[in-house]
Amino acid sequence: MDFTHDTIVAISKSWGLFYLIGFSICVIVYTFLPSNRKRFESAEREIFDKEDGPWK
Repeated sequence: MDFTHDTIVAISKSWGLFYLIGFSICVIVYTFLPSNRKRFESAEREIFDKEDGPWK
């Protein structure tokens, strides 16, 4: 098989697409795992200081 520039570009585009799709699926699964709920809820609460709030 002759590896020309066009062949290598086509292979890298195809596998890059599958890699990104697979990585996106892994991130979504990790996000919605029930064991991570407590970690994400604490991060949601702790992002603001207790002093933060609307101006009075």
